[in-house]
Amino acid sequence: MRIAVGQFAASPDWKDNLAACQELTTEAEQGGADLLVLPEGVLARFTEDRHRIRDVAQPLDGPFVSELRATTVGGHVTVVVGIHEPSDDGRVFNTLVALRDGELVGHYRKIHLYDAFGDQESANVRPADEPPVVIEVAGTKVGLMTCYDVRFPELARLLVDAGAEVLALPAAWVRGPAKERHWEVMITARALENTCWVAASGECGPRNIGNSLVVDPLGTVRSRLAAVRGLAWADADPDVTSAARRTLPVLANRRFAVDPAVIPLAPAGAHS
Repeated sequence: MRIAVGQFAASPDWKDNLAACQELTTEAEQGGADLLVLPEGVLARFTEDRHRIRDVAQPLDGPFVSELRATTVGGHVTVVVGIHEPSDDGRVFNTLVALRDGELVGHYRKIHLYDAFGDQESANVRPADEPPVVIEVAGTKVGLMTCYDVRFPELARLLVDAGAEVLALPAAWVRGPAKERHWEVMITARALENTCWVAASGECGPRNIGNSLVVDPLGTVRSRLAAVRGLAWADADPDVTSAARRTLPVLANRRFAVDPAVIPLAPAGAHS
């Protein structure tokens, strides 16, 4: 499976961000990509007034997704990208959509919210309580995760238990002390502990680090971008995955299962 991971700096204007996604989708299609992974939450980016995402969020049949779906008509590439979608409690969902040949072939609403390092994503975003989502791309199963999800190895393991050989990870990884190191270490760890590929797209720009990369099942970085707009490419060979799982049979050797039940969140203001 040919993978492209793409990055750009999102703006507050959804039409500008749609155009960027369309350009990268066309480039990926022309390059023969089976899978294109773009960043999370690129419908609109508000660095300061983040509550504004509540006002501009769009449903899955809204103009952003509909026009990007139209871009994929007649093509081969599956595009995974993040938007914000209205919910019924006044907040929004941080949602990944998977689009191919004009169709919505899957979606995943973010489970783990970035209430860390002084941020509080849950102030405006509603966490989902949904099972892991796996889609099929070019005969390969691909699991969907979003940004902060990478810090929770249980989700990656559940996706691999569901058959995923590739994890698609759109993100907008915020800059900060050691944050670049966290990003690369955890992506590599998720690849190694599950002997799978991880295709991680990080938004670039003034707030986020970029550094999109593809890591193979033995933890080798196969492709990488720095902090500029563009695509990075890698070929996820299923023979490489099979060989890695024979050489490093961690999935066969494990002794504990992961419980798929979602732990209920404590009420707002509660302390453990």
